[in-house]
Amino acid sequence: MRENELRVDVLVIGGGTAGCMAAMAVKRIRPKANVLIVEKAHVERSGCLAGGMNAINAFIHPGETPESFLRYLRYDAMGLIREDLVLSAAERINEGVERMESWGLPIPKGGDGHCLKRGRWNIPIYGESLKPILAKATIQAGVDLLNRVTVTGLLKNKGRIVGAVGLGVREPVVYRITAGAVICATGGASGIYRPNNPGESQHTTWYPPFNTGAGYAMGLRAGAEMTGLEMRFIALRTKDVIAPTGTLALGFGAPQVNAKGERFMGKRFAHAGGEGAPTCLRVHGPMQELKMGRGPCFMDTRHLKPEEIVKLKESYLDMVPGLVLYWTANGIDPSKEPVELAATEPYIMGGHCQAGYWVDKERLTTLPGLYACGDVAGGYSYKFVSGCWAEGMIAGENAAKSFETGVYYDTVQAEEEYLRATSFYERKIRGGDGIEPWQMEERIQRIMDEYAGGLSSFLEMNEERLIRARNELARCETQLPYLIAHDMHQLTAAHEVADRLLVARAVVEHLAYRKETRWPGFQTRLDYPERDDHHWLKFITSVLDEKGRIIMGERPYVQLVPGDRYLP
Repeated sequence: MRENELRVDVLVIGGGTAGCMAAMAVKRIRPKANVLIVEKAHVERSGCLAGGMNAINAFIHPGETPESFLRYLRYDAMGLIREDLVLSAAERINEGVERMESWGLPIPKGGDGHCLKRGRWNIPIYGESLKPILAKATIQAGVDLLNRVTVTGLLKNKGRIVGAVGLGVREPVVYRITAGAVICATGGASGIYRPNNPGESQHTTWYPPFNTGAGYAMGLRAGAEMTGLEMRFIALRTKDVIAPTGTLALGFGAPQVNAKGERFMGKRFAHAGGEGAPTCLRVHGPMQELKMGRGPCFMDTRHLKPEEIVKLKESYLDMVPGLVLYWTANGIDPSKEPVELAATEPYIMGGHCQAGYWVDKERLTTLPGLYACGDVAGGYSYKFVSGCWAEGMIAGENAAKSFETGVYYDTVQAEEEYLRATSFYERKIRGGDGIEPWQMEERIQRIMDEYAGGLSSFLEMNEERLIRARNELARCETQLPYLIAHDMHQLTAAHEVADRLLVARAVVEHLAYRKETRWPGFQTRLDYPERDDHHWLKFITSVLDEKGRIIMGERPYVQLVPGDRYLP
């Protein structure tokens, strides 16, 4: 393999929503700083927004405040959320939207000049080209890009993060990148659990299939503290195509109904706010209906008029055109038959839930020199698009103020990471045989699905099943030395599987440690079915020690804004 040494002031790992905003924020504060984004795909169409969006789901409308936003998020997170992170982001959410509009994002306005409302916190946009617009602004800001390079690990020196090692996705090149500060913006993790759609459709998922937990894994290996991995995100989506249902509910007033036509959320979940139930219960409800023989469930669109169906299809063309094509190809008219729902497999992420690095208000992790933002940063859910922009700006501005010059990496640790990064490929070059990445991926997904609360068990779990998952994943860990890659593309896949395995281990430990059910649907413990604020109103954390053991810990919940934790 060829080797390439690079030196920059600030390295941004991941060129998605948060990463681009973070890189531009550094350039605004330090225009002469050398800022590099390393992206596994291509920045123009990468990350969660690669296919576009038809709405921004976190916006502070006139009459709302960061404090009222926090109260709602606290209610939605069942009383447990990093209030300091929410407040600091909420103060910047609208700023991120305004920046995007100034760069060319079309946002419809009302007669008063304000953004249109789609629900309490949402605004509609014409966002099919959202990511190309963001990428163009990033390039114009003077940010350097290194596309199609996947980062495998962080470089350290005396406890400080001073860079990263990357591999070419297509070319046999190893990059050692030294940086005065590093911002991790890799997104969360899909592919940990067996997917909703099997076989040829296995990557028809809600969360990007190329978001494989690399940021979590590289942080754990470097000794960073993680939090919230037990708060998994399970999306409620249209069956098969996995399109968002918020467009149907918020944009077109479609309620959830079961196979008997009952509006079951208001009937059986009235104690949690009926149709305004916290996000986790919106998934938990349909899964329980299915479990009790009242499924399948639907979004009832039969009240829509022909002109509204046209607008509905236009909305999905900005985000999931596949659904419109599916309806057309199969002769489906949503005004005559309701749209069937399905729960996705669990995802691990810090945007809709709270999985990620433990960070402070500046988005600095527990490792000096390393910042995190967007879906890879933990403790604060309901970020969606604009929250990730806000976190990117915060992380970038603080990295710009604190990056060090003249740093260098520990050569011994760098060589160890080089050997780990190339070992799967070198084994094949030497004529060895071994386990293909897809084989280990399927094994991990089956373990998580059956024993750690996957779809096959209605997203529910207990202690005995989690112990079984722990033991089976430990067996997979012993097989990592036999993982093999035939080319650079497979080498990337091998690292994705290794990262998923480490993240899966951490998720199981988090799920086992929290002995309550705080987020039904997202985290349902059959052996601890109730929420227990007396013992568990706190954050669960984890670190990986030098022997590869996951050590669990706790952090206190701090309430900054007064009010009932369970009222929006």
